[in-house]
Amino acid sequence: MVGTNWDVIIVGAGPTGGRAATHLASLGHSVLMLEEHQEIGRPFQCAGLVTPKAMHEVGLYDSVLEEIDGARIHGPDGTLAPVGTDGKLRTYVVCRKQFDQGVVQQAMQAGATLSLNSTPLDARVDEDGVTVEVKVDDTTLEMHTKLLIGCDGAHSWTRRHFKMGRPKEMMIGFQTEVLGYQGKPRWLEMFSGSAIAPGFFAWVIPSGFGSHRIGVWSTPDRLDGKSVERCYEDLLEHPMWKDRFENITETARYCGPIPSGMVKKTVSNRVMLLGDAAGMAKPTTGGGIGPGFRQIKGILQPLSVAITADQLNEKQLQKITSKHFNAMKKDQEKARALRNLLVSDTTDKELNKHFKNFAREDVLELINEIGDIEKPVPLGLALIKKVPAFRRLALKASTRLMFR
Repeated sequence: MVGTNWDVIIVGAGPTGGRAATHLASLGHSVLMLEEHQEIGRPFQCAGLVTPKAMHEVGLYDSVLEEIDGARIHGPDGTLAPVGTDGKLRTYVVCRKQFDQGVVQQAMQAGATLSLNSTPLDARVDEDGVTVEVKVDDTTLEMHTKLLIGCDGAHSWTRRHFKMGRPKEMMIGFQTEVLGYQGKPRWLEMFSGSAIAPGFFAWVIPSGFGSHRIGVWSTPDRLDGKSVERCYEDLLEHPMWKDRFENITETARYCGPIPSGMVKKTVSNRVMLLGDAAGMAKPTTGGGIGPGFRQIKGILQPLSVAITADQLNEKQLQKITSKHFNAMKKDQEKARALRNLLVSDTTDKELNKHFKNFAREDVLELINEIGDIEKPVPLGLALIKKVPAFRRLALKASTRLMFR
């Protein structure tokens, strides 16, 4: 039986929810995780990349399927810019089911409780706390908590119920798992161009045991009525690339939203949003695990004190979160501005020119020296400042970043 009184109820038992539960339970708080599905890690809607920093934090190396040394990035005309170094780890490809289950298991080992097949139906906030009506299997229960944390993904029930705004940018991704693709071991492939992924890119990621994940993402406005599934098919049928895909066999398909751009209100009275629910996915890669981990870690100690003291109104939560969350938001907006400047708001002709410069030996050395999947802004600024071919973008870049 699940208890009815908690310090913290977390809606959503994905990586961010599980990590938040681990931190808070480790500090002695009673924590309940509500997961709407019958098992952790399903459905799977992610490319499955986890940075070394995030992996080191949880130590779930048994979930790793492949280690990635770099990316072979192709311009619209086929120009190749290989970013990375053989033997130098850049990121991990994980089994998301095993990874998510591992994060949630750590939370339970820390003292948190998990309730599967549990969906919030209603929530009411008053001076004493939050009363949450939850459907658990076929039974409706009423629970009480000091703090409700929404870690419930792109279409967050928590965010919608408390009218906390929308992510600035809602991207859409489509991905398949395939056998039969022949790529360079320990390297992923990226493809660009308006015919494949308008304003963004497609990817092929080795995922262990001879399988690969092939996907594409963009935004509805850039798709202009075209589906991302159609973009995926256009990649497979593209005259320049189709030979690479002619022997593949699909084993699974996934489609899902990627929310990037922090929502207007990340906190309300006794309510907080973390991870995808808060719009924390990176605009450059779509990754959300690292930002979710960073978001909770940066406010943990003052939040724990506030939970113990039961001082959790909106003003008090803003005081705890504003500095850290605003810094993350600023970084996110800078990354989006540079992404748009260099990739998303360019024509294929302009992008081809960029790739010819990216592929230069001196530029690749700069990218490999400064490039960090977690920190794209320093690299973008370095390219604009140090590469003569990009200096014409300096004024645009400074204008965009000045107002963010």
